Amino acid sequence: MPSFRNIDKTFVFVIAVLCIILYFLPTGFPTQDDDYIRSKAKVIAVDNQTVYQRGVVQTGVQGVSLEVVGGEFSGQKIEATNTLLGKLEMDKVFQPGDTALVVIKGENGRIIAANLIDHYRLDNELLLFGLFIFVLFYFARWTGVKAVLSFIFTILVLWKVLWPLFLKGWDPIILSLLVICVVVGCVTFLVAGVNRTGLVSFLGTMCGAIAACLLAILFGQLFKIHGAVIPFAETLLHVGFSHIDLTKIFLAGIFVASSGAMMDVAVDIAVAVTELIDKNPDITRRSAIASGMNVGRAVVGTMTTTLLLAYSGSFTALMMVFMAQGTPVMNILNLTYIAAEILHTLVGSFGVVLVAPFTAWLAGWLLTNQKVHE
Repeated sequence: MPSFRNIDKTFVFVIAVLCIILYFLPTGFPTQDDDYIRSKAKVIAVDNQTVYQRGVVQTGVQGVSLEVVGGEFSGQKIEATNTLLGKLEMDKVFQPGDTALVVIKGENGRIIAANLIDHYRLDNELLLFGLFIFVLFYFARWTGVKAVLSFIFTILVLWKVLWPLFLKGWDPIILSLLVICVVVGCVTFLVAGVNRTGLVSFLGTMCGAIAACLLAILFGQLFKIHGAVIPFAETLLHVGFSHIDLTKIFLAGIFVASSGAMMDVAVDIAVAVTELIDKNPDITRRSAIASGMNVGRAVVGTMTTTLLLAYSGSFTALMMVFMAQGTPVMNILNLTYIAAEILHTLVGSFGVVLVAPFTAWLAGWLLTNQKVHE
């Protein structure tokens, strides 16, 4: 019979292969046109003569002179325009020396047209991701490798499976539960190992996710919140995806967003109880469950606040506007988008809280009186 360590390595290999398959899996939606090339370009000069300052925003058209860096058209100079709409969250203003991303249409080695997209950030994004991987590998060693693999797997599942199938009209709630099941299984078994501890973590997380799903559906109806509160939701309707149920996508997003915190709680409790039983194999089932409950109380006490802080960051500016205008709290709490955030935070926190007793109970039943494998 193969050892658990060998099973773990096999599982890591399987997830790595799945990541490769997902990477090359087509989404079924248009990709980059072969006639166009995306490239870096250095900003040589800007022309702000038709840019007008209106309060804190700028409107008009900024002329930008660029020199292509790298690729087929390296060294060629191009002129492009940067339209300013007067919206700080969407506008970008270029200065000489900046690096931009441009989409180029060329013919016979010459540039025919170029479209200025935004500041080029891929280098810095890759640098940050590389630093993240280095620190994680350095601190967590082999566990860090598995953590990065689970991170990449989760991104690919969202990009290649969840979002494309949303666009194709699949039921968002059922699909999200299935995707969470796959992602949670991958992460918990990679991190906790393919053993009873991983099984407890997986089952505990899924119990919390299902509970959060049911609560989201129930209170979503009671709160009378439409999925249009999701940023850019109406844009989807206008570009030909009117068949999409935005409300179900919003409700699915509630338990998808909190599933990571649920995994955290479940793994903490499962690993703690496993360690306890490893040190005291004769511990009773009741004592193991009680110990798991105690660990769960401590973890949940901070995790619910963690969710609140994570979600609150998205509407900090909005709350500052209300405060500056003296808007009554009763008015604020009844606004659709505020109620949506309240639903998001409380249902997610509810799921996290429920994970603790579920996992403690499962740990007591599945781990006691069993030999703990490393």
